[in-house]
Amino acid sequence: MGDDVRPYGERKPPWFKVKAPGSPKYLELKKKIDGASLHTVCEEAACPNIGECWQSGTATFMILGDTCTRRCGFCNVKTGKPTHNDPLEPLRVAQKVKEMGLRHAVITSVDRDDLPDLGSTAFVGVIRSIRKMAPGCKVEVLTPDFRGQEMPLARVIAERPDVFNHNVETVPRLYPLARRGSSFLRSCRVLENAKEMGGDGVVTKSGLMTGLGETKEELLDTFGVLRAHGVQVLTVGQYLRPTQNHLPVVRYWHPDEFAELEREAYAMGFESVAAGPLVRSSYHAEQTLAQASGTTA
Repeated sequence: MGDDVRPYGERKPPWFKVKAPGSPKYLELKKKIDGASLHTVCEEAACPNIGECWQSGTATFMILGDTCTRRCGFCNVKTGKPTHNDPLEPLRVAQKVKEMGLRHAVITSVDRDDLPDLGSTAFVGVIRSIRKMAPGCKVEVLTPDFRGQEMPLARVIAERPDVFNHNVETVPRLYPLARRGSSFLRSCRVLENAKEMGGDGVVTKSGLMTGLGETKEELLDTFGVLRAHGVQVLTVGQYLRPTQNHLPVVRYWHPDEFAELEREAYAMGFESVAAGPLVRSSYHAEQTLAQASGTTA
């Protein structure tokens, strides 16, 4: 390993210390999720914000199984040939959203390049089911790029999710390293098409990680490209290496640097920005939607 990356397993900077979740609301929701055969990204990714998000009524569900058809260098989801097919999954997710009393549900999935519809119909089913069973809950989808195909995207946008999120994850130069099988400009076009199809009824959102070797200038250039493609909401957080087999962290960005990135992003015209070491794609999802929609959370 070169000198230009952080060693695996080293002690992280002090700003990564967070209080373990344990509020009554969190424990109650955890009990409801356990044994439901549903995957929440909050738990599977050991998200540091799980206590805060669940307390405020936001949770992220992963549909279409736990096996991805792509192999991104930063992601801890297993890759291989998926076998998952549960036609009742949309109903089970909606039932859980209702039981948990969520105000904002985020629905994401693994990449399913093996399916003819690339997984889009499952998103449709979940949005419809939540709208029926928990009509007071806002729905945010965090989708794959659907290989840039317009029909799967149009299918999802036709259901009018409150937020359409697709993460570009990193700066274009690092795509061959971090996002093999994906394309930065293809992802940008997906976001632009989603905004064109959804109009004012759909808020568009994207997110990036820091710490893979990008420069501040590259990040700001990437923000600019996202704005040019109509993205309204931006999240920026620090990459943390899941295992020794994943890409190393090149450096930990300081909270002050994130604050500067946030200021610069707002200056570019983003309607809502969350940037910080512990920020993840769904962090303060309800508040950022309210900000982008001009309403109060």
